[in-house]
Amino acid sequence: MSTVLETIDGGTRYLEKRGIEDARRNMQMLVARQLGCTRMDLYLRFDHMIEESDLAPLRETLKKRGEGIPLQHLLGTVWFHKLEFKTDARALIPRPETEELAEWILKWDLPADSQVLDMGCGSGVLGLTLASERPGWNVTLADVSPDALSLAQENAGRLEIQNATFLESDLFTAIDAEFDGIVANLPYVPDSERATISREVTHDPALALFSGHDGLDLIRRFIPEAFHRLKPGGWLVLEIGHDQASQVSEILKASSFTHIEVKTDLSGIARFPFAKRP
Repeated sequence: MSTVLETIDGGTRYLEKRGIEDARRNMQMLVARQLGCTRMDLYLRFDHMIEESDLAPLRETLKKRGEGIPLQHLLGTVWFHKLEFKTDARALIPRPETEELAEWILKWDLPADSQVLDMGCGSGVLGLTLASERPGWNVTLADVSPDALSLAQENAGRLEIQNATFLESDLFTAIDAEFDGIVANLPYVPDSERATISREVTHDPALALFSGHDGLDLIRRFIPEAFHRLKPGGWLVLEIGHDQASQVSEILKASSFTHIEVKTDLSGIARFPFAKRP
């Protein structure tokens, strides 16, 4: 047996040797999960002994983290906005930038009965956050991946969200409704970056990451179709790659959108194009 502090220190050294960023926080999260407590609780338990019945599975989990399996997959859940979502290899791990996008939209003064589409919903974090915060909205979550869609449906059930519907659809092929707003976090990583992405990102589905030589193949298809699925005055918001703002703005303009602007994320990257259908 070893104490909580000894276990954290030893695991941190193990992860650091294997190139895991923020190794101590990772180890604290793994220990807290195994012991069924919070990270803050660990500070009150540093001298407590950990039984072998907990150390054995913790060693297995630590080994997997050292091999590059994402922390979120090992923990099984991730916090997004104010909600805890299930996350696994069926969909993209939620990113902080997407959380920024959700919080930006929630600041807008929009009708209480809006019809909103989350295209490429993945695990459902974006669409379900909007549905949870705006119970008068009718939010449709769509994805081409049946695996991702099943995860989103599980999250809706866990969170008891009633104002969300789900559609398996390759963009708009299975959708015939019109919407007041559409939000989309579609694949935008260029194929050329396949060999350079981090070990953790390789555990995300390739379908949710890559989109042609410049990462914009799907967005080029999506934007013109989205224009015709918006009601007059309807809004469109996207999340895009760090160097794609000018190209996406041109695609929006060519597709007859107006009021085009791009909001930066907290890192100062032009990340969120906004546009309206006149």
